[in-house]
Amino acid sequence: MAVTMASTICPRAHAQAAMLMEEPFGLFGFMNPTGHDAVYFERICAETPVKLRRCAPGQLGAVITRYQGIAPYDWIAMPLLPYLYSVENASEVPSHVDQATVNALREKYHDAHLLSLGKDVPRGGNVKRGWSQFVGVSYERRIYAFRFSTAEAQDDALIARMNGEANLSRFNLLHRNCADFTAAILNQYFPQTFRRSILPDAGITTPRQISYKLVRYARKHPEIQLALFDLPQVPGYRRGSRGNKSIAKSLIANGAVVPLAFLSPYVAGGVVLDYLIWGRYPLPLKRLEILGPQNMAPLGGEKVERDPGLEHQQ
Repeated sequence: MAVTMASTICPRAHAQAAMLMEEPFGLFGFMNPTGHDAVYFERICAETPVKLRRCAPGQLGAVITRYQGIAPYDWIAMPLLPYLYSVENASEVPSHVDQATVNALREKYHDAHLLSLGKDVPRGGNVKRGWSQFVGVSYERRIYAFRFSTAEAQDDALIARMNGEANLSRFNLLHRNCADFTAAILNQYFPQTFRRSILPDAGITTPRQISYKLVRYARKHPEIQLALFDLPQVPGYRRGSRGNKSIAKSLIANGAVVPLAFLSPYVAGGVVLDYLIWGRYPLPLKRLEILGPQNMAPLGGEKVERDPGLEHQQ
């Protein structure tokens, strides 16, 4: 109740946060094309990868998210530039990369800052997950940022809650995934807005679903000053990432609905109806302002303008 009251009393425009909807990539992204999401905070920084604090002047803030395979931790906090590009200075970000360059940048950052996670956290790869998931994310995929305003009291309350709770792995792809974690954080800022439901997506929370609910909330609450940005994938290392899909669209796009129709036409028909009626999640992702390593200021609140596409979103 105190956090809710603070959100109405305290001015929101003093700092910014952003939900990051990250596109799927690679083999796992083909099998599960829902993607990943995280939350960036301008005012919150990572004292360690598992402890939060207020940012000092000049710091860019941190990204907080849930990952599988970061034993024994449930969530990780990373400074913005290392999370996106594996470096601490924007001038060090290459314009084009190969696998050797990406691996070298990640290893350098890991050895300097992530050894505290312990030997139980592997590097990881396409199948087994590890610390490489959250170092240099922009070399793997395109990211859409949904920026909104926050108040000091809200950010301080989140820091206290995250630092006060046991950070023990609870990941489950069906009901405790990255989107569930993001929904829990956003509910602290916008109470009872992000709820689990049987339909759409068979009760599974997805990044596109959370993004759509945030856009829908912003249409009714312009005071949060929602703005959308495009953080492109750095070219060269991988083929371009794919668009985020709902569960129903994933089954249709991957062709899984065809064998499902032989097993149960009613279930297959339900998947199609789920997509057509509930699961399309239209988002205003065209003609967005593009942000790169040398131009991160708008993510932290400069040029606070309401996205005109939100007015026409149905």
